[in-house]
Amino acid sequence: MNILLNLKHHSYKVHINELLRLEFKGKVALLTNAKVAGLHLQSLLSRLVCDELFVITIKDGEEFKNLKTLEDVLDQMFVSKLDRKSTLIAFGGGVVTDIGGFAASIYQRGIDFIAIPTTFLAMVDAAVGGKTGVNNAFGKNLIGSFYQPRGVYCESEFLKSLPSRELAAGMTEFIKMAACLDEKALELIESLDEQGFLSARLSKELWNELISKSVQLKASVVSIDERESQMRMLLNYGHSFAHIIENQTKYKLFLHGEAVAIGIVMANTLALRLGMITDNEFLRIKALLEKFKLPTHYKIANVDEFYQAFALDKKSVNSKMNFVLLDGIGKGVIRNDISKEAVISVLEEFKA
Repeated sequence: MNILLNLKHHSYKVHINELLRLEFKGKVALLTNAKVAGLHLQSLLSRLVCDELFVITIKDGEEFKNLKTLEDVLDQMFVSKLDRKSTLIAFGGGVVTDIGGFAASIYQRGIDFIAIPTTFLAMVDAAVGGKTGVNNAFGKNLIGSFYQPRGVYCESEFLKSLPSRELAAGMTEFIKMAACLDEKALELIESLDEQGFLSARLSKELWNELISKSVQLKASVVSIDERESQMRMLLNYGHSFAHIIENQTKYKLFLHGEAVAIGIVMANTLALRLGMITDNEFLRIKALLEKFKLPTHYKIANVDEFYQAFALDKKSVNSKMNFVLLDGIGKGVIRNDISKEAVISVLEEFKA
């Protein structure tokens, strides 16, 4: 099955369990990491046809999603003499997908790229929608571009090699979208056998349903607001808090989805204090995160320092901090009228 992402200037399909054969004219650079290559590269190569293929391998981990790694990738693309008719394939999780898309967007002012995500998080989030980028000392994804792939291929077979922690981290992104946009999708997640999911033992049909539903939710937002001027900001629910947590812990303590889980609880704590959600709604989301063994607490060492970090959030405009909050389940909203005192009071709850 496939889902069409219908955009104003460039539309493409997200294929789910349809990767049988890929043919390209010209040179292809395949970006991956050693872990993914060891597990799945031969399987992909058996389906790939091109004139010349160059495999570029980067280190595994969010701490390597930086300008140094990006420069190394670009150098290898130049050494391989890729041209404007060449294609880059991003074959891996969120880090590979984000760096690959960014490299493709700036190499000779832009070449085609294909995303073949190998983690649940990348399938439901990073590979769909065209947000690419790297981290720096000031925060997460602060350097990047909007650059859509030519196609996305999500194969559930790649998920079988993932540890439960990685699968759970990916589920956070689905919970995020469901909580903000679609209560029915949230009910689908609540009905899942968490042990079957965390051990990647779900049927192919159920994987199809989970991936397609999450992609449909994201596509419905991106097709309206590709450049994140308003509605697409809703997909950052929990992320304003999460990105600060990731930066403060040097991207080593938590997986991205784990930090987002904590960020969702922080955002919901703020929404609860503002009377936007009920105690039952707060506990419903928290229980769902905990069902998938996700962390829901973080000890803030310095509340003022944490608060000041919001100023670098990409959703902040004209010194006003935009927070994505729930106004009830399935109703995400953007608020820029929240007082410093209200935010600080929430941060104090998470103080070490």
